[in-house]
Amino acid sequence: MSDKELLNQLKIDRGQRAIAERPSSKRWWLIGAGVVLLVLAVLLYLRPADALEVSLANVTSMAGASRNASVLDATGYVTARRIATVSSQVTGQVKDVFIEEGMQVKAGDVLATLVADSAKAQVDLGNAQMRQAQAQTGTVRAQLSQAQDDLKRQQELSARQLTSQVALEQARTAVAQLSAQLTAAQRGVDVARDGLAVAQVQLDNTTIRAPFGGVITVKAAQPGEMISPISAGGGFTRTGIGTVVDMDSLEIEVDVNEAFINRVVEGQPVEARLNAYPDWTIPARVIATIPTADRTKATVRVRIGIQIKDPRILPDMGVRTSFLAPDSTEAASAPTPRGVLVPSAAIVTRDGKQVVFVALGEIAQMREVSLGEATVGSAQQVLSGVDAGARVVLDPPPELGDGVAIREQTRS
Repeated sequence: MSDKELLNQLKIDRGQRAIAERPSSKRWWLIGAGVVLLVLAVLLYLRPADALEVSLANVTSMAGASRNASVLDATGYVTARRIATVSSQVTGQVKDVFIEEGMQVKAGDVLATLVADSAKAQVDLGNAQMRQAQAQTGTVRAQLSQAQDDLKRQQELSARQLTSQVALEQARTAVAQLSAQLTAAQRGVDVARDGLAVAQVQLDNTTIRAPFGGVITVKAAQPGEMISPISAGGGFTRTGIGTVVDMDSLEIEVDVNEAFINRVVEGQPVEARLNAYPDWTIPARVIATIPTADRTKATVRVRIGIQIKDPRILPDMGVRTSFLAPDSTEAASAPTPRGVLVPSAAIVTRDGKQVVFVALGEIAQMREVSLGEATVGSAQQVLSGVDAGARVVLDPPPELGDGVAIREQTRS
């Protein structure tokens, strides 16, 4: 091979060099992904970092509200008018307990019994004393009958002057003495009978019965424990067998702010909702307003009667109530109230003014509102400042102001 051909083999083809220096397709893909990530990072950086996370709610028109709207809302508890912790009238040891929590009982049903050996012995003694008094009375009565016969004979003999005056007086004295003894013996029978009755009452007191029909909510004693109607002062003596609740006496008690008590009248319709069943509306009606106020809380207690009976309603359950406007011809013919309904939780006070925060995209706009007097559930009538269909911020935090960036809270 010539020198010229060897030199040509050593030359580098510039076309192949360009191909070798060109980036591979994989390298271009990596470059593109990096550019996308860079753009996303820039967008996240430019998004407001201090946007407040808030909850939003819709504003509705008063035209959709019920004419029989709520005039007052209050919270309270279900209470029982008839509830009793049943105890014994005597101190004794529990022998048997026949109740369990949740058991239905009727008036007079036996709930428990106490050890009654001593009471039974007293009854036996009373019976013996009764029999003794009755036997003594019989003896005296027989003696009196004999004395009366003797007196009659003495009187007949005295009439014929066949006996002395002394004998006649002695016969009369014997009759008088035996009559007095018979009266005393009869009184002894009465005393023995009363003593027997007392002993029987003590025996009956060892049987504890239900004072009225209801449901057992608490079982407080067990066989072998001591029970007494009087507290033992920190000892181990129980003061009750169990608690009976008359479920037919359940009602609702709420504390109403004294500034709004003028909105409550006897017989007023009420809608109640148990905290345990918030979607269940229970019809109720005001029974009475307790004629006294609590000066520490500035409230007045109101009794509300439940108009249905349901096993889901239990004593001491929390309940929310809405006092409705009483039905009347004027209310039925009244025009539709003006304004809109705004959730009460959206209305706050800023610089002495009532305001709401309306969501305009991702920005909160503060608006002053004029409030009306009507309430429907947890919503308040607003006469001006916001329109139906707007979305307002619920429970605006103190740091929320006009023009602050917001984002809606994600619901789980």
